[in-house]
Amino acid sequence: MKKFSILLLIFFLFGCNNDSADKQGSDGKEGSTATFILKNNNMYVVDHSNLNVFSITNPENPVKVRTVEVGFDIETLFSNGDYLFIGSRNGMFIYNIAAEPENPKYVSKALHLRACDPVVANGTHAFVTLHSNTVCGAANNVLMVYDTTNIQQPKLITQRDLAEPKGLALNGNYLYICDKNDIVIFDISNPQNPNVVKTIANVPARDLIIDNNHLFAFTNSDVKQYSIDPANIQNISLISSYTL
Repeated sequence: MKKFSILLLIFFLFGCNNDSADKQGSDGKEGSTATFILKNNNMYVVDHSNLNVFSITNPENPVKVRTVEVGFDIETLFSNGDYLFIGSRNGMFIYNIAAEPENPKYVSKALHLRACDPVVANGTHAFVTLHSNTVCGAANNVLMVYDTTNIQQPKLITQRDLAEPKGLALNGNYLYICDKNDIVIFDISNPQNPNVVKTIANVPARDLIIDNNHLFAFTNSDVKQYSIDPANIQNISLISSYTL
């Protein structure tokens, strides 16, 4: 709970400085392991089996307007454009909120072997990490890449073994992954062949948020802030560290 409070605080701090925040929502700013997102005048929240929609037109009095049954073992929620990507222990579910933001419409799903499952996406691909632990009851530790050009039929195009991947974040042609004790950065300009280009060693992060040229890495004990240079992926420097 403490971690998500900090995630929300950072969202507001940076969202308030983003001129397009009200129009575009919070795409990608919620973190890949988040269970709620704020988008325009709505808040979307997942629980064990449902997607819940709240109207926050009046922020002081949120009103629950709909509950959409998704499945079981729902874990994470991510938004990109008009779509919500829901990660569960058994797969990824995609919902459309373009026509009726308060009534998400099921679009498609991609099932996988049972594992913990954060997901992020851009306009053409979705990136899923599966990791094993005693809670999820699996032995999978992989990055899976789906072609979502046809959003109604996500297609698995490649997967890559990792140590123990958890949260992840997208920034242009780069994918940042929390992989056990390191943050591993992939060049995804060719999504079928993700290429490791940089590793931030000895940072056991569980989730990541990227805002403009800042990377926030959340561990169990602190939040680290890095400066990143999109023109030179090797140019990453630690700015600060906050103890939780």
